[in-house]
Amino acid sequence: MDDHEFRHRLKIEVTELELWIQEGWLQPQTHEDQRQFRDADLARARLILDLTNGMGVNEAGIDVIMDLVDQLHGLRMVMRDLISAVGSEDPTVKQRLRAALDKDFDARSL
Repeated sequence: MDDHEFRHRLKIEVTELELWIQEGWLQPQTHEDQRQFRDADLARARLILDLTNGMGVNEAGIDVIMDLVDQLHGLRMVMRDLISAVGSEDPTVKQRLRAALDKDFDARSL
């Protein structure tokens, strides 16, 4: 979706959108010198609105939260790759990995 539709859906002004892009909270794709927003951008923008309007989080807090969201997303991708790699291993390797993870989990629970 383009800038106009994006702002219309969120009911925000141009200045607010420009700030979010300048701060790096949103990174729209550019196609033929026009910004294009994806559904993921819309979800991020709604989170930003909830944080600022609903919870009173300031710009510094938004920076921290959006960085944590990005880190969490990255970790989820790494975990998905790890699970896939383990899933393709020999059953004995899977058993050893599972046992090691169970042992580590039990040790942290104490």
